[in-house]
Amino acid sequence: MRKINQSAYHHGNLRSAIVAAALQAIGESGPAGWSLRELARRAGVSHAAPAHHFGDKAGLLTAVAAEGFELFADSLERATGDILAVGVAYVRFAIDHRPYFEVMFRPELYRADDPGMQSARDRAAHVLVTSAGRLSPSPAQDRLTTIAAWSLAHGFAGLWLSGSLSESAQGDPEEIARSLIQLVFGPLGGNVSE
Repeated sequence: MRKINQSAYHHGNLRSAIVAAALQAIGESGPAGWSLRELARRAGVSHAAPAHHFGDKAGLLTAVAAEGFELFADSLERATGDILAVGVAYVRFAIDHRPYFEVMFRPELYRADDPGMQSARDRAAHVLVTSAGRLSPSPAQDRLTTIAAWSLAHGFAGLWLSGSLSESAQGDPEEIARSLIQLVFGPLGGNVSE
């Protein structure tokens, strides 16, 4: 088991050191395969420090989800205006930030009613809803179109991460995601002006 760089802790950034230890543990054994005591060892802090800052494991995972949704929203917002780019950004985020992604869409692990988490999640949802709305054949179908687009990006990301696709070994996830979006949504999946 590796220790997290303790210099962050010694400079007063204990909260960040514990979140970093949690992300490392999630990357190694998933969101449930570790304890707060283990994270304290990883971060090189007292066994009580994680509970002091986060209360319990759900509190820590709430912080992870909130931070993840902030990063996710930033990524999606950079792609706004190009529907294909939003879908590709979704997949790229899942691959590049897997520990966050493994927590963010599992609300049973954290406090979904936490205001910081809700705000970050709402930012990301706004980009997804706005982008999918551009694909919708009619306002009455906006919600179904959003669910379809979200399911496509999220499902593909999950299949890629799990190694269920043979393409996961050597393929380019961005290229495949782009092709899937175009296949399902046709030429509307390209650039759309605001």
